[in-house]
Amino acid sequence: MIKLTINGKEHSLDADPEMPLLWAIRDLAGLTGTKFGCGVAQCGACMVHLDGDAVRSCVTKVNRAVGKQVITIEGLSQNNNHPVQQAWAEIDVPQCGYCHSGQIMAAAVLLRDNPNPSDADIDVAMAGNICRCGTYPRIRKAIHAAAELQQKTLK
Repeated sequence: MIKLTINGKEHSLDADPEMPLLWAIRDLAGLTGTKFGCGVAQCGACMVHLDGDAVRSCVTKVNRAVGKQVITIEGLSQNNNHPVQQAWAEIDVPQCGYCHSGQIMAAAVLLRDNPNPSDADIDVAMAGNICRCGTYPRIRKAIHAAAELQQKTLK
């Protein structure tokens, strides 16, 4: 049994230490918001936070997460009220929606590290997250909106 802390809750999982974290999250812990996209860390659909860092869970081994905090899209906020989640809804970013849990998780780390990003900053930070529907202009707009929301909540 491997013990993982996912979204603040301890899970004892019967997992091979070499299993990709994605499958432990989805299949063993039952949290399906994190998506399988490519399986080779190229699309970003599987993005989660591991001790605050954005990682691609499809290539991150379970044993790397032992003793660390794993945050999935389900744990980013209690009521979908993280500034990025609010902005995503306000701007109506998703088209098919498949990639957006990974997009949101990447954007949350960007705004934590850079609370007022430029378009260029956003493009660099989000470059590893692929949206097959091409909602990139709405993603950028939502990140700017989330930055404004975040600034208001800090005041």
